[in-house]
Amino acid sequence: MNNDQGMMVAVKVSLICNIILFAIKAITLVIVNSLAVAADLGISAIALCVSGILYYAIKMSDKPADHFHNYGYGKIENVTEAIEGVVLIGLALAMSVQAILHLVHPGNVHSPAIGFIASLLGVVINFWGAGFILKLANKHASPALKAEGIHFRLEGFISLAITLSFALVIILNRLDFLTLSRYVDPVATLIVSIVITVPSVRLLKEAYMKLLDASIGESSQMDVIKALASHYHRYCAFKNIRTRSAGRKNFVDIHLVMPDHISIKKAHQITSALKHDIASSILESEVTVHVEPCARDCAFNKNNQQCPYADQ
Repeated sequence: MNNDQGMMVAVKVSLICNIILFAIKAITLVIVNSLAVAADLGISAIALCVSGILYYAIKMSDKPADHFHNYGYGKIENVTEAIEGVVLIGLALAMSVQAILHLVHPGNVHSPAIGFIASLLGVVINFWGAGFILKLANKHASPALKAEGIHFRLEGFISLAITLSFALVIILNRLDFLTLSRYVDPVATLIVSIVITVPSVRLLKEAYMKLLDASIGESSQMDVIKALASHYHRYCAFKNIRTRSAGRKNFVDIHLVMPDHISIKKAHQITSALKHDIASSILESEVTVHVEPCARDCAFNKNNQQCPYADQ
């Protein structure tokens, strides 16, 4: 399975799971009349829309660079990541307001046993989907898939909280604490909104930083240094290392200082070998190496010593 196929499999799994979850929650809401389920249904509706956006984003990010976008379309994945974060934060705020209103005027939850079973099914689907999507997200280094996997895992915890709330309602009803059981649903909704907010803010922050041309990850930066170190005997110095990420694509720009007598052919061989080593260690990377002639201002020249690169 190649890179594109693997990512599209993850998108299709996301879409199918979201359709199933939306249908289950919609039917459950009609039967149970629960604010927590209504909030969870809203999350699934958003997730369904985001799955459609994700499908478009993955397709668009694979387009090659052109005259209008010289570095390709990879950043659309970061845009998708940011959209998901903003929408989830907005939903969390709306859920909090509704939960507070229902705490003031609590309502009755019907058929909590059905709500319990439906929410438990949501837990299974969400955690399975999260594991599958995050595995492919890590394999293909896709921020959009990572955001979707986090969303699924988040929904899994939300479904788990709602499942426990229905279990508590069933227990309180059995013990004839009917008034107390009416407050479980809005309290669970308030907890769910808090659970959504924290990772959503983090997701939005990461996406925002990437849209500002953040550098590639620290481990990838170390891979660049290791590649340069393995070729240290073939150039005089390096400088102006710049990196940036755009979606799952990474860009590395390096200036190499070469002996001024070296041939163009030899310089090309050295830079090609360096670019190959960097690209091999960093997935989806594009490496640019600029060559500069030695200015003869090094310690060897100042001390009238022979240039160690003279034989190249």
